[in-house]
Amino acid sequence: MLDTSKSRRIAVLGGAGGIGRALVAHLLAKGDEVIILDLAESLNRHALATSGLAIDVRDELSAKTAFAALADQWPSMDGFVNLAGYNSALTPIGETETDYFDEITGGNLRGAFLAAKAVLPLMAEGGAVVHVASGLAAHVRPGYGAYSASKAGLIALTKTFAVENAPRVRFNAVAPGLVDTAFLRGGTGRSAEDRESIVPLDAYRAMTPMKRLALPEDIVGPIDFLLSAASGFMTGQVLWVNGGGYMP
Repeated sequence: MLDTSKSRRIAVLGGAGGIGRALVAHLLAKGDEVIILDLAESLNRHALATSGLAIDVRDELSAKTAFAALADQWPSMDGFVNLAGYNSALTPIGETETDYFDEITGGNLRGAFLAAKAVLPLMAEGGAVVHVASGLAAHVRPGYGAYSASKAGLIALTKTFAVENAPRVRFNAVAPGLVDTAFLRGGTGRSAEDRESIVPLDAYRAMTPMKRLALPEDIVGPIDFLLSAASGFMTGQVLWVNGGGYMP
């Protein structure tokens, strides 16, 4: 088990996004060392509180280059969080173009595979990896076919990495409901953060028992829990964080 008296080294993929920025600020405030990996456009769009490395997880060479640069800075690390993911349109699966399906599954699932595979050799004994999936992985809704499939695959991928790498490294997932970030507008680095949401937000609030959308800070706690020694006997698990909107 990791020595919790020392600061941790944690890399955050997608750390320039809405949840990512909140998570990075939280970890830095605790005294952890943090490196952000994200799209170059996303890194340039925001004033970051720590160093960043450009990556496009859809591109295998970009992923390999970014993680090689990460290894040059940190030969060993305690935690890795994968927040990368996006969905830019709501389209019935029967009308979804193949190129769009490939883009979404490539970014959300194949990219997670490339990142997890690349980071695994860098993880310290007792380290923790947290993937951010989605409630839509199990609670499927119309229009999200490609995204739901990619996030369901991400949960299966997380469980596979967990069983194959225990007890050295733990792999778990957080699966949020809708979070009020640029994701609802196409994704940080892919759209204007103040553009109109592609999701009917009032309808979503009305059907959620907590009667609101999640804020980035609502997701930070569960992620930090899975990074910490407090979850030291958890691996291959999913925490559903959705205000009661989905209860598996």
